[in-house]
Amino acid sequence: MAKPDPNAMLRWLPIGVGMLAGTLLMTNRLLTPQLTDAQARSDALGIMVSAILVLTGLLWQQVQPRRPDSVNLVGREQFELEPTLSDTAKTELAWASHLLLTNTVTRSLILWYDGKTLLRRGILPEQRQVTPGAILNRVLAKQQPVYLVALKLYPGRLEFDYLPENTQGVICQPVGSRGVLILGAHAPRSYTRQDENWIRAIADKLSDTLSQEFPAASEGQNLAPTNHGELTS
Repeated sequence: MAKPDPNAMLRWLPIGVGMLAGTLLMTNRLLTPQLTDAQARSDALGIMVSAILVLTGLLWQQVQPRRPDSVNLVGREQFELEPTLSDTAKTELAWASHLLLTNTVTRSLILWYDGKTLLRRGILPEQRQVTPGAILNRVLAKQQPVYLVALKLYPGRLEFDYLPENTQGVICQPVGSRGVLILGAHAPRSYTRQDENWIRAIADKLSDTLSQEFPAASEGQNLAPTNHGELTS
């Protein structure tokens, strides 16, 4: 369920006050049988103040745009690592995922590499199998990240059945030429350019670590997903 914007009332307040004051001034003017010069001047001043309030409110609608609505993702908190990884690799994956979950809007995170799901962390459904679809295959082929700013608008969202069903935004960041870091956000259009640069830097670091964990002999292997043992929490 979308969370209400806490600043909505504040942005509308000057408009409401300005319109109410202007209406009361006009009503008072119409009901007054005889106006004095002093009253005419005060009415004119009141109308100007009301107009300024309305204009201020309209400007606030543009200067302070609404934050994207966030939702509570459907799923449960999980943290799973591929059991065959070395302790060094597990430590680095845990460190990297913690940074992304605490410093960006990411709420769900999956690392798929050489046909295996090496990491699942955050709010996730029970579905564990990652089957690359058109979007992930494009990321692997072109070695360029894909940012789906509002996932519900893309027909390709169906391939992300391993993320919460109400995930709002997704970044698919290549990890070298053999893997993809998949990040799900709880609000649309919420990743900033700085977030994207941060994610890219972490993915590059993970690529270096994993290329040592999985020797280059596997470079020629098919990157299609393979069945493997259950991840461990």
